[in-house]
Amino acid sequence: MTLTAQHHRETTPLRDERLTTLGSRLRVALDGPFAAERAVRRATFPAEGMLRDPELDVAASRAWTLQRLLDLDKQGFGHVGVPEGADAVSDPLTAVLAFEMLSHGDLSVTIKSGVQFGLFGGAVTNLGTAWHHDTYLPDITSMTLLGGFAMTELGHGSDVASLETTITYVPETDEYEVHSPTPGSTKAYIGNAAKDGTMAAVFGQLVVDGTGHGVHVILVPLRDDAGGDLPGVTTGDHGHKGGLLGVDNGTLRFDHVRVPRRMLLNRYGGVDETGAYVSPIDNPNRRFFTMLGTLVRGRVCVGGGGGITARRALSIATRYGLSRRQFPASGRPDGVRLMDYLVHQKRLLPRIARAYALGFAQNELIVDLVHVQGADDSSEEDQRRLETHAAGLKAVTTWFANDTVQEAREACGGSGYLSENQLVEMRRDVDIFATFEGDNTVLMQLVSKALLTDYKKEWSELDRTGVVQATARVAGETVMEATSANLVLERLADAVRRKPEETTLVDRRWHALMFEERARHSLESLAQRMRAASKEQGDSFEAFNALGDHVQFVAHAYMEQRILTAFVDALETVEDEETRDVLERLCSLYALHSIHQDRAWFMEHNRISSGRSKAIGAQINDLCRELRPHALSLVEGMGIPEAWLGAAILKV
Repeated sequence: MTLTAQHHRETTPLRDERLTTLGSRLRVALDGPFAAERAVRRATFPAEGMLRDPELDVAASRAWTLQRLLDLDKQGFGHVGVPEGADAVSDPLTAVLAFEMLSHGDLSVTIKSGVQFGLFGGAVTNLGTAWHHDTYLPDITSMTLLGGFAMTELGHGSDVASLETTITYVPETDEYEVHSPTPGSTKAYIGNAAKDGTMAAVFGQLVVDGTGHGVHVILVPLRDDAGGDLPGVTTGDHGHKGGLLGVDNGTLRFDHVRVPRRMLLNRYGGVDETGAYVSPIDNPNRRFFTMLGTLVRGRVCVGGGGGITARRALSIATRYGLSRRQFPASGRPDGVRLMDYLVHQKRLLPRIARAYALGFAQNELIVDLVHVQGADDSSEEDQRRLETHAAGLKAVTTWFANDTVQEAREACGGSGYLSENQLVEMRRDVDIFATFEGDNTVLMQLVSKALLTDYKKEWSELDRTGVVQATARVAGETVMEATSANLVLERLADAVRRKPEETTLVDRRWHALMFEERARHSLESLAQRMRAASKEQGDSFEAFNALGDHVQFVAHAYMEQRILTAFVDALETVEDEETRDVLERLCSLYALHSIHQDRAWFMEHNRISSGRSKAIGAQINDLCRELRPHALSLVEGMGIPEAWLGAAILKV
């Protein structure tokens, strides 16, 4: 028996997890409004065999992943949150929490579940009508119908509006003809396409009587009962990838494939019985973004899964650092524990602080998702805000996950490089999180675009007196009253605005001021540069293209402000004094580390002095020393049971 296989089999269900008192309270605080639901899921999750043997090849990995998902579904952890028919109601909270729970184990299972239930099932649920629900959802939820989500094309990754696949209505037979006109229109990276899928939700340009109506989605059968491609359908296999070996990603091409008219998911538009195009949304652009907006849950899930992966890596590295000794020292003849070295603390503790911060922000995002997609009444503004925050948090969290898994691997030395300790497997699997469900760089552009839209609207709605006052504030480099700013941070910042350098470095009011200044000033200056660029003669693309770095920074600054806001809001709900004290220090560590990483910006814009910049580094050191005694409790609080980590390094 190989060591990896042994640990694969020894991963056990959570029965009697023993936590420190502080760790238990931190977990409840981080789980936030969903503490009860998450606790039940941990207690009932079928964890035995949850980690795939890394020595399995592609074919064996795919077979294992499918079987694991089938087993999970039988035990109630598969299609939760997905309705089973026309009368059922989609449950966004259950779906997101289920995705999070699956992310505690093998990520191929998590993603295959997301493809089947979140993307394929979600497309049918959110874009289809009662007939589609009754006809297909029972088989989707039972996994007797496996499907793919065929949006991405080789020639059009993030540019969904420019997809080349066509969906042409044929009135003579009352059918649609799905066609891939160019090599670039080949659907690529599609989960379930290479082997298991027998149907796909295909995105393409709808053409009716020679008129294009933009991107729509149609259900297209792919394979017969024997697994062979149906006439006109060509499937391909991407084969071995950098990670997620259990997911059968592949390509799809269509050669004038005919499907019945009712196969179009026509909740927001399609051809009626008379052969005319009809839609409840007249504006094509609004219709397009409404269709895509229904799929925002995927970004919420992927961001949450990335956050869980980062916590898993930090849990392994921190627990190892608490046991591993390296080099004897005075009073420590047996060697110094890795976590007692300040440089090691600084590798992990600021990341633990950020993991908590992102967890609190994820909780708020889930609340917003439930509000928009649940039973409550919501507005278009609520939907747009949800899309912006989901895009931004998905980006910053999955970038954080990739960086953190690598840091955790290095923090475990050579042991971290062994597959039996899970870190390199996590690194392989979470890598793609940065580019699927939206490339992170493009998503951050989306965030900045939304902020600029709000900014422009705010200025246009000011009366003449308001414009004069706002202009004066901008000229004086003080803060405009933006509609998107959080009132909690504004109140904190206002208290120290006049003499910020006289505050202590752990003063939450100063943190709020710095985060607000960074977000607001960068947005204001970008808006000014955008206006100037629009008035210049010459290549307009290059004029705007030159602002790319600034666009990214604006989104980064805004998301940092959102994340700090979530942390501050969460602190208000913690009643236990010791737990509150530790979280306050953790919040300070997150805030100061964020400021320190952007210290060049703060100094260039005269927000902090060089002396204060140096002092921030020293304060970060002090906070790491103060939090070191609580290291075990902090990783317990992140919610990853030790029995689920599956790392041989922790069993020695």
